[in-house]
Amino acid sequence: MARVAVIGGGISGLGTALVLGRRGHTVTLFEQDAREAGEDPHRDFFHWDRPRVPHAVQPHSLLAPVRTVLRTEAPDVYADLLARGAREHHEFDWFGEHPPYRAGDEDLVTLRTRRIVLEAALTAAVRRESTVDVRRGCRVSGLALRDGRPARVTGVQVGGDVYRADLVVDAAGRRSPVPAWLTAAGCRPPVVDSHRTRLAYLCRWYRLRNDGPRDPGRVKPGSAAPFAFGGVFPSDNDTFAVNLVVTTDDPSRGALTDPAVFEAAARLFPASAAWLALAPEPLSPVLAMAGLDNRWTALADDEGPVVTGLVNAGDSLIHTNPTSGHGASLGLRAAQHLATRVDEIAADPTGYHAWTVQTLRPWFDAQVAADRATGRRLAEGAIPSDRRAAALAACAFDDPVVMRARARVRHLVRPADDAYGTDEVERHVTAWLAARPDFSPEPDGPTRDQWDALIPG
Repeated sequence: MARVAVIGGGISGLGTALVLGRRGHTVTLFEQDAREAGEDPHRDFFHWDRPRVPHAVQPHSLLAPVRTVLRTEAPDVYADLLARGAREHHEFDWFGEHPPYRAGDEDLVTLRTRRIVLEAALTAAVRRESTVDVRRGCRVSGLALRDGRPARVTGVQVGGDVYRADLVVDAAGRRSPVPAWLTAAGCRPPVVDSHRTRLAYLCRWYRLRNDGPRDPGRVKPGSAAPFAFGGVFPSDNDTFAVNLVVTTDDPSRGALTDPAVFEAAARLFPASAAWLALAPEPLSPVLAMAGLDNRWTALADDEGPVVTGLVNAGDSLIHTNPTSGHGASLGLRAAQHLATRVDEIAADPTGYHAWTVQTLRPWFDAQVAADRATGRRLAEGAIPSDRRAAALAACAFDDPVVMRARARVRHLVRPADDAYGTDEVERHVTAWLAARPDFSPEPDGPTRDQWDALIPG
């Protein structure tokens, strides 16, 4: 059995430690924040200052891989998530009655919950695991390396102490210091592929009132304007978030941090207007996040691994902007893969690096391409001109066949070209368009004049 050191106690670090520990490996997890997600996620969510994790208070949709990995590796954690208020939402629930079953339909489920609920359930499970030692308030300051070609990581440094390990997993997140440590030690540098998104996120949290209306009706979760997106994230325990997305240089961005301006702008989108019409209780100020990028950090180059004894996972490996909600899913997939092959990876990480390129990298590349197009369109305030692409998106909410294709892409089951590029989907979209000869890709959100009228002069 391997000795593993995990750097970072977020979702990927906790998930990696848990699944490794349950296979009998000895795991030490190092997390520099002394605080942990406890028994009161609501308190922790709103009253825990986490500057290194700005996305912690932003809305999350936990996609199918989170559910499938947990149900396979830690069913008790999944049951705990549901007991804490997380809710399952199948993509076909939109139709009321599900279409005839096809293989894989059972996995097209989103977990509606705040990130903190998943962290609390993972933390509780890790605390029960005798093979996992969690060192909170313990900052890793460097790596222990043994000379070689390439060098081998043999443990982590914490202050003046060295903790030996057969494998070190960097799960320290998008600001991980590990690449700088490797470069400073004279190793070949990690290969970093980074793309700025130019997107700014603003959200505000609400809770449905016990004595008020609770059903917004049949409303799509998102709406669009040529220059902004508006959406709603139903979550755990009657909470939900209203979310607005603009470009980082949009002149309205600063004004939207005012709750009154934010809410007035949100009411211009059908999705958020329907939820705000329920007169919910506001739970937070407007929470902003920007300056994100899509970044891939490979600990291997054309010559092979830059070191052995070390791999990365979660946001340390693949960080994508949160529009598609991929982070937790890709992090837990990597944790599961590591746990099933840890001895092999500890001896030689070449296979792990190849697996990440084959399995995870395509989702990174797709996100980069999508964000580049989205940022350009929002900055230009342009209405999408591709009638068929717009029809594909709209048709999904009328046609279960197209919705299934959409869900498979959204839940990281199949890439878009495979899911949408079938004769069946082509026939259904063609029929949908034929029944709507006047369809045009008009946004359902506000005009720029309507938007700007809300912004103080």
